[in-house]
Amino acid sequence: MAAFVLVYLERFFRKISPQVISSVVVPFCSLVLAVMAAHFIVGPIGWKIGSAISSVVYAGITGSFKVVFGAIFGFVYAPLVITGLHHMSNAIDLQLIADFGGTMLWPMIALSNIAQGSAVLGMIYLQKNDAQAQEVNIPSCISCYLGVTEPAMFGVNLKHSYPFICGMIGSACASIVCVATNSTANAIGVGGLPGILSMQPQSMLTFAICMLIAVAVPFVLTVMVGKKKLQPKEVKSVEEVKSAEVTELKAFATGDVIALKEVNDGVFSAGTMGEGFAIIPENETIYAPADATVSLLMQESRHACGLKLANGAEILLHIGIDTVAMKGDGFEYLVKEGQKVSAGTPLIKFDKKKISEAGYVDTIICVITEPGNMENIRFVTGIHAIEKETTVAKIE
Repeated sequence: MAAFVLVYLERFFRKISPQVISSVVVPFCSLVLAVMAAHFIVGPIGWKIGSAISSVVYAGITGSFKVVFGAIFGFVYAPLVITGLHHMSNAIDLQLIADFGGTMLWPMIALSNIAQGSAVLGMIYLQKNDAQAQEVNIPSCISCYLGVTEPAMFGVNLKHSYPFICGMIGSACASIVCVATNSTANAIGVGGLPGILSMQPQSMLTFAICMLIAVAVPFVLTVMVGKKKLQPKEVKSVEEVKSAEVTELKAFATGDVIALKEVNDGVFSAGTMGEGFAIIPENETIYAPADATVSLLMQESRHACGLKLANGAEILLHIGIDTVAMKGDGFEYLVKEGQKVSAGTPLIKFDKKKISEAGYVDTIICVITEPGNMENIRFVTGIHAIEKETTVAKIE
């Protein structure tokens, strides 16, 4: 309220003050009068309003329907944190402490924080084999138990949604017991596990029970729901990552292996599409050079195939130069988009004679369009490769 008064005073003095002295007169006069108004007019009004609000809250906490009040407040406090409106509770807590010698509202806030941390604890259990997820889960849980909920809520619980709801339910359960036992805090403290230090001595035991509820209920609910809803982890464990490492690419066709710069095409030979090599084929079938997922098929021309390897790298196998103009004549896909293939799986069958009669070369080009975690790739060129047997690229 004092800020609104300051705004109007600043506008008033800026309007009546000469430009020459406005930089001195406006802030000085505005602040002096705003401070006086805050002390003698706005302050008492605000105190009365605050007292009225604290009386209503206190009546809710201690009245006949205090259990309902506790359940509602415990359930909705976490969503208030998302909007930032939770900061208004500090003023109510301070008013309750001033009027009644303690606050029963703040303990429920601490329990809500603990409940959200316990939901993250459930995610830690569910994702115990997911190394990357644990890098977020564990620090978020610790900070939440120490009173800072934002990393847990925004980094984990809201991402999966159901841990957030489970935390809200756990908070509501703990808050019901909290108000039913009249657990009261002397002051605003750390909104997490250390919050028990701010409780009045006679309330410490009951608050400890509430803390156990705030830990157990969200954890159990999150684990139960998570086992049904949690999708297979996108990030693999350390052991799975090791098993997914690609160390080499086998020859996808029989023929002479040449460097990419020897290909008679400006785009490929310049490396615009990525690093790679080519094979002048003797056979008429392309095979998968490693375990992969078919990520791209050109249905109209059927002259190229994109593969995503197990280590995240992406490669493109392209038959001939300008063969897209053949509009698929002489080409046949042997796989479908999205299909998982192992090394040596037939991918495309093509007709060398038709390519030659159309006036094109049938050189098969392989480019690494996305290296993934392949840092050093050494292509083995200048050799005669045997399909599915000869190593044509070594990944170090």
